[in-house]
Amino acid sequence: MTAAAEPPGLKEQLTSSRLKLVHESYVNNNWDLFITHADGSHSRNLTSTPEQHELYPQVSPDGSRICYVSDQGKGRTVVRSVWVMNADGTNRRKIADHARQPFWHPDGQVIAYLPQEYEKFNVTDYYTKGMVYFNLKTGKSRPHPNTEKLHHLYNPSFSPDGNWIVSTVHAGMGFKHAILMIEAEGEKIVNLEIPGCRPCFSPDGKSIAWGPGDHEIAVADVDMTGELPKIKARRIRIQDATLKLYHVDWSPDGKFLSISRGPKSKGDISKPGTYAAACEIVGVHAQGWNLIVVSAQRDRTLDLNSAK
Repeated sequence: MTAAAEPPGLKEQLTSSRLKLVHESYVNNNWDLFITHADGSHSRNLTSTPEQHELYPQVSPDGSRICYVSDQGKGRTVVRSVWVMNADGTNRRKIADHARQPFWHPDGQVIAYLPQEYEKFNVTDYYTKGMVYFNLKTGKSRPHPNTEKLHHLYNPSFSPDGNWIVSTVHAGMGFKHAILMIEAEGEKIVNLEIPGCRPCFSPDGKSIAWGPGDHEIAVADVDMTGELPKIKARRIRIQDATLKLYHVDWSPDGKFLSISRGPKSKGDISKPGTYAAACEIVGVHAQGWNLIVVSAQRDRTLDLNSAK
């Protein structure tokens, strides 16, 4: 993991920070989940399970638990399941089979996830149909109120107030490709009219970060005061003309953005538990990719090729 050195002192801020990164890494022919200090040091394996592949970790709002997906099997017989565990890797519990892309409700008691479109496995992110809420206290699941109309979503996340879900849709719900705001307990669906994919709310709910294209991460404020959410002008743009930029996420304090960065490729399917697809897809071996951290504390355009 590296820090884009703008503004001055960013690396020092990360070194002294108590924040941690939870991420997947491919080590010894296996996907495992790791926890790493914000400056990229002191990485520790949380799962160490050679019999299965853990991916897509999502930390609960209070930092005490992690939900994730686990792949078992080979080829089209792979079963991708949603799991949850304590932040130290203990007390692992399966939530659902043939499920993917879990995300936390702000109350920390509900994990939402996207059921797989068909039982046979496909690595494509938007291979989903519907949405389910799983209550950790009761152990019971219930469908999203509008689940029958939710199709080919990926990378969903809740707004901090729990009223909306922001997600990408691809070739579903009447859209070719769009970023949507979906009412969490209703039927409203709003096209935010911004290009790209993989959006996520800032911790204060005032901004959204997303990838407008393969080589850019953007941040814009979101107006949640009206009847329907609206996106304002972009105020932060992180650009790299050479390497791809994907999977943006916010630090819990909203001061930093973590981003995955690497060369264009379709992975290496000779490695167990990996698939042939673009490197930004969950489960594809991404040789040469890394995590970077960028400050989100002021508006600007940052060219990573010239950042030092």
